[in-house]
Amino acid sequence: MRHYETLFVLKPTLTDEEKKAKFDFIKEVIENNGGEIVATEDVGVRKLAYPIQKFERGHYYIIYFKAPSETVRELERIYRITEDVIRFLTIKYETNKDIRAWEKMVERAKKLSGQASEEKAEA
Repeated sequence: MRHYETLFVLKPTLTDEEKKAKFDFIKEVIENNGGEIVATEDVGVRKLAYPIQKFERGHYYIIYFKAPSETVRELERIYRITEDVIRFLTIKYETNKDIRAWEKMVERAKKLSGQASEEKAEA
């Protein structure tokens, strides 16, 4: 099992339910192909560096996971055929230094998601 980080950008015109459905679908693809999701991060809507398909903004998501390399091939195939994904990037962490950095990012994502769920509970 290797360590990966995948970032994908969804169209900003999707409803919250559609965004959640796409995010859950991507998580299912990883899990159904032998991957283990360690942490997720909903970065939110951000301005794109340049227009993509006439969109100026996009909704960013990050998933940190461990998986065999075949999982990444299937994940990227799904990204390419999903019309609502306007950009994606998958990074593999190989060296011990890279893996330590990956673990720090996972801890940060877990803390952020913990804070977000606490805020939702308070509201």
